[in-house]
Amino acid sequence: MKKLRELTVEEEFQLFVLIKNADVRMAKNGKPFIAFTFQDTTGTIDGKFWGATEEEIARYEAGRVVLLAGKKELYQGNPQVKITQLRLARTEEPSEPTLYMERAPLKKEEMEAEISQTLFEITNPHWNRIVRYLLTKYQKEFFDYPAAKRNHHAFASGLAFHTITMLRLGKALVKEYPELNASLLYAGIILHDLGKVIELSGAMATEYTLVGNLVGHLVLVDEEITKACLALKIDDQAEDVVVLRHMVLAHHGLLEYGSPVRPRIMEAEILHQIDLMDASMQMMLTSIRQTAPGEYTERIFGMDNRSFYVPKDI
Repeated sequence: MKKLRELTVEEEFQLFVLIKNADVRMAKNGKPFIAFTFQDTTGTIDGKFWGATEEEIARYEAGRVVLLAGKKELYQGNPQVKITQLRLARTEEPSEPTLYMERAPLKKEEMEAEISQTLFEITNPHWNRIVRYLLTKYQKEFFDYPAAKRNHHAFASGLAFHTITMLRLGKALVKEYPELNASLLYAGIILHDLGKVIELSGAMATEYTLVGNLVGHLVLVDEEITKACLALKIDDQAEDVVVLRHMVLAHHGLLEYGSPVRPRIMEAEILHQIDLMDASMQMMLTSIRQTAPGEYTERIFGMDNRSFYVPKDI
């Protein structure tokens, strides 16, 4: 049986898939519909379920496995499924949601070991203690959660994998530019998205929490650093702590992208650039892997709705 990524445009199919998202919206005619994102281990596809009844809205919740019948189509350059039939998977069928979850390409144990080794390279005692404290506090969530609901690293263990990739990029840059404070850069990389364990609901049927929507992960992790300082009896107004807080608060780079401040130290600017590079690469690779040579990818929302050409024979 084919997987979602293997389907071609105009191909009719019938697959067991996981409902990753099920957002209830209102159509122009005033009737509700469900905007679905379906998922298996190879990727996702969106589809709309028109004229949904209250019973169907309650039945087809995120996190449920369904048998989906339909046809893959393109809408404004993006793949979607025209749903022809939908029902919940039965008990005797492959109905376990974890069977359909996309996961990081590295094992959790490998990522834990790599981050643990990096901690020895954070030589500033305040930064080291704060990072260790918060990683211990959120150990399970940090290595289980995605890095986003959609767009980049939106899969199980995506948060840790995103962090690992950024650490590898950071270490390469430190070799090239020894003027960088390696301890600060590594501490900032590990902590920069840790607030997402509070901002998001988890790896299964990922949603934004109330505090995630209203406060956001940059401020949430800043609060966590302050709480860690209180628990560890570290002065949160000490310059090294303020600089670490700046790293996480400035990592989106621009005020319009959610950062309350723009990067004002060298390591904060590098953290922002590494974060942007890794997120962009992940979004491009996800789309390119689903695109045949000689064709264009779907439009990528997180990259200004651009589509990318996949060259052939080079």
